[in-house]
Amino acid sequence: MAIGLGVLGVAPALFWALTPRELDAALRGKFGAGIAPNALSRGDLSSLMQQFPD
Repeated sequence: MAIGLGVLGVAPALFWALTPRELDAALRGKFGAGIAPNALSRGDLSSLMQQFPD
C-alpha cells in the first residue's frame, strides 16, 4: 500500500485492482527496469502457493 499510495500516488481502489503485472509495469515506468532483482519465478510462486494454500 505504501508504494501504491505514497510512491505511485494511486487511489486505494486502483491499487487493489492492479494485477501484479500492472504494478510491475507502473514501478518500472517510475524507477526503471532494475527495481526487482529478486522477483519470484513461476516455480517459486507455485511452491509458495502449495505451502500456504490460503
